[in-house]
Amino acid sequence: MIRIGGWSLRMGLLALAFAACSAGDNNPTVYKYYAYVTNNYSGSVSAFAIDAATGALTAVVGSPFKADYGGSVGIAVDPSGKFAYVAGSGGVSAFTIDSATGALAAVAGSPFHAGDGPRSVAVDPFGKFVYVAGYYAYYPVYDVSAFTIDAATGALAAVVGSPFGAGEGPHAVAVGPSGKFVYVANYATVSVFTIDAATGALTAIAGSPFAMPFGGRGIAIDPSGKYAYFTNYAFTIDAATGALTAVPGSPFAAGDEPYAVAGDPSGKFVYIANHSPNDVYGFVINAATGALKAVPGSPFAAGDEPSAVAVDPSGKFVYVANHNSNNVSAFAINAATGALTAVTGSPFAAGEWPSGLAVIRIAQ
Repeated sequence: MIRIGGWSLRMGLLALAFAACSAGDNNPTVYKYYAYVTNNYSGSVSAFAIDAATGALTAVVGSPFKADYGGSVGIAVDPSGKFAYVAGSGGVSAFTIDSATGALAAVAGSPFHAGDGPRSVAVDPFGKFVYVAGYYAYYPVYDVSAFTIDAATGALAAVVGSPFGAGEGPHAVAVGPSGKFVYVANYATVSVFTIDAATGALTAIAGSPFAMPFGGRGIAIDPSGKYAYFTNYAFTIDAATGALTAVPGSPFAAGDEPYAVAGDPSGKFVYIANHSPNDVYGFVINAATGALKAVPGSPFAAGDEPSAVAVDPSGKFVYVANHNSNNVSAFAINAATGALTAVTGSPFAAGEWPSGLAVIRIAQ
């Protein structure tokens, strides 16, 4: 149900929703959909209500919400939809989410220190832990900060042993759908860790870090946990160990500067935001191999310098945050082909230098 690097956190909420709908309830669950966009230069979060029928965005009352650190970049929401976490310069701002309105309120004690230059943040699928990667960490210290979440308040507490060493220039982090592994995209490698289910501590797996010649700025892991996409680099995942093996044909062509990646909740499609020349590439996933094939009409025009991409939990819409045009492009997904069509009213105005994006749905 949640994007922050792709599929990995969304699936916990989708599973809960499926269980609720299949339990014989004559009153179907009612959901509200929200999108959250971090505005890097203004240190804030723009919040939008999503029209579930059309995909159009409407600003939430009180938006944008001030983050406690400037340079707001990555954003993640816990699987319950109660808390949002924003990586900014020097720390993580934590918010509670009003399920009825989508409004954000700062958690007591926020912001929480998280190393040097946090850029990307992820929540595990059980809502117990938060992991933060710092793109601007200085050599020789490159690491990932780990926190436990207070389930009642959303406050963060550092995990014993945190931060944990990563590769050079960590700039994206994601947790696999099993909750067993953490993946960190570095400049030219991928660091993979196992998670201690009791404490949240990280241990590098055998073979980590794995080579990725030119780096990948975003991460999406498919709902089955079989494949990982680091923008246009594709890998198979060993379910037992978390180890990565490059998919034949990887990397897949996705413009001059592929920047962010997200997948749809069915596991059929992948979308890559391309900084140059300002478009979005859509791909169909080969379920047997993980290889990517361009969808009809791809690429699709977006705003100026697309920086983040997310698919809504219903799998109907794609949203793209555009750096230079300070807005969000919205697209409807053709369920059969994966092709994109601009939503009426798109693009929608955001704050200054939109950089991160999360799309969620919350049961009412």
